[in-house]
Amino acid sequence: MPKYDLNAPPLMDIHQIMAMLPHRPPFLLIDRILELSETHVVGMKNVSMNEPFFMGHFPGAPVMPGVLQVEAMAQTGGILVLSTVPDPENYLTFFMKIDNVKFKQKVLPGDTLIFHCSLITPIRRGICHMQAYAYANNKLVCEAEMMAQIAKKK
Repeated sequence: MPKYDLNAPPLMDIHQIMAMLPHRPPFLLIDRILELSETHVVGMKNVSMNEPFFMGHFPGAPVMPGVLQVEAMAQTGGILVLSTVPDPENYLTFFMKIDNVKFKQKVLPGDTLIFHCSLITPIRRGICHMQAYAYANNKLVCEAEMMAQIAKKK
């Protein structure tokens, strides 16, 4: 489990994330970017009982859906690929494939998720192939190999 100082000022706050990603609440699933380089990105999400999906997943036993954990990792990776263009607000990011997804632990209200995405191959023609991990409570909760492409908005 990588260690990050969650009290340190983030590299990107929610306003900077929203300036780069097209996602908006309730579908914006990352709160902060802690690290960003040419080859990796680290993001964070505070999982709150106020999340709309907890009303139906599952009443009396709330668990964050796995597909939303994968989406949050993808949004974190989107920051990585969009940081390579000068005008990220003019692009959208689309999944191309998701492989080898594994869910290891439940994610519950009150958890803080840390997402670590690193490139498997260099970004070429807007295509990003990365390995992503999600951690909570000092444990690996989810992992996936993902590929996405950015495309200019029409």
